[in-house]
Amino acid sequence: MSRVEPVTRWGKRQWARSRTRAERMLRVLHDDLWTWRADPLPPSVWLRWVPHGVVLLAAFGVLLGDAAQLGDNGGIEPGFAFLIAIVQAGAMALALWRPVAAWWLSMAGMLVGAFAVRAEMVPGGYEFTWPWTAAGLIGHLFVMLLLALRVRTRVSLEALALTALTTYLVQGVMGASNYLPTGQLAAILFTVVVVLGIALRGRREARNQLAEQTTLTAEERARRTLLEERGRIARELHDVVAHHMSVISIQAQVAPLLVENPSDELKENLAGIRQNALEALTELRRVLGVLRSEHPDLPVAPAAGDGATPHAPQPTLDRLDALVENTRAAGLSVTTDTGGTRRPLPPGVELSAYRIVQEALSNVLRHAPGASARVRLVHLPTGLRVEVTNTRPQRAPAPSQGAGHGLLGMRERVAMLDGTLTAHPMPDGGYQVAAFLPADGPGLSTAPSPDPSTEDDTR
Repeated sequence: MSRVEPVTRWGKRQWARSRTRAERMLRVLHDDLWTWRADPLPPSVWLRWVPHGVVLLAAFGVLLGDAAQLGDNGGIEPGFAFLIAIVQAGAMALALWRPVAAWWLSMAGMLVGAFAVRAEMVPGGYEFTWPWTAAGLIGHLFVMLLLALRVRTRVSLEALALTALTTYLVQGVMGASNYLPTGQLAAILFTVVVVLGIALRGRREARNQLAEQTTLTAEERARRTLLEERGRIARELHDVVAHHMSVISIQAQVAPLLVENPSDELKENLAGIRQNALEALTELRRVLGVLRSEHPDLPVAPAAGDGATPHAPQPTLDRLDALVENTRAAGLSVTTDTGGTRRPLPPGVELSAYRIVQEALSNVLRHAPGASARVRLVHLPTGLRVEVTNTRPQRAPAPSQGAGHGLLGMRERVAMLDGTLTAHPMPDGGYQVAAFLPADGPGLSTAPSPDPSTEDDTR
């Protein structure tokens, strides 16, 4: 086999690879630059539509200046010179909405004007700025800046490279007889504005990403707080149910001893009741073990604010005085008031009422320093109304390190009992949290439904 044949095959493979790379590059350029895609410049945050007005005003100046330069100094027929000026000024306005198409239009206006002026040039005549006129150069600077602000960096660099290549071919390769070259200055200025536009675009995108991340973080924090509060509520209410199941189990075990000569059928039924109660209690304790901690082997922290141990009895309204005394010891002036005739309430209602007062007083301590608070419980025939009101704070609160979603837990508790909750500022500068907890099931609440427009989630 001849040594020429391997060399020939290698050369063909290299040619095929080069051709493939060139085709791929042309395809990328076609996808990036051969488009009519709209990419409008949004209004500025502070200046609103002022940037658009500045660009349009500059376009009007380019129109007048370019028409005068091409007609008076370039020797082009005035009507044709005005048409070229309209194209380059119109490219500036178009760049506000379709920057890629505006770049093509500006390049076309430059080429038509450059060839028209070149045809009128004579040796020894007036030296004309070429191939970019002064007004045309300013117009294309605006177009390149708006392009770099709106499109990807790769597209901006492609447009810059093609602009520089076209300028080089017109000025360096074709040339003219008598002119003042502007190609080098144009290439430098175009590079500067493209780099500036890319930097501003990167800064804007980074700021938008930071704002988006901040929003996602706030939403995630709110979701996590809500889930944690739901878990705590579930643990507390399940503890109440577990207590009743234990009582049922004990009563079922003791009941046969209270009946003289109980029948085998009665013993069997009571044994079944006790067995079912024990199984339900075991399952409840298993669920509580999962809810209380993500790591069951670690000690569980006490519920926030009450200082109770993990397995202490859940608080009721009987412990409300102790809660108020602890709050007073923390520096908050609290008064209590009770209305109506107190009657036995379901454990879930008493627990929720206690937690609502606890959270509301904690919010007063955090968000209203120097204020005084008033706790009012009104026992109604259909349920319990809880009101916690504080006066105007005497000084600005310190920055809070909490999640800032204390009302989420209150709403969850009230919603599980089919009650209502309102939380809103008072006319005198204070704040009020009011909840109605029905005692006998849904549909009996007499309190008005909360108005979402008046609720404030900052607590």
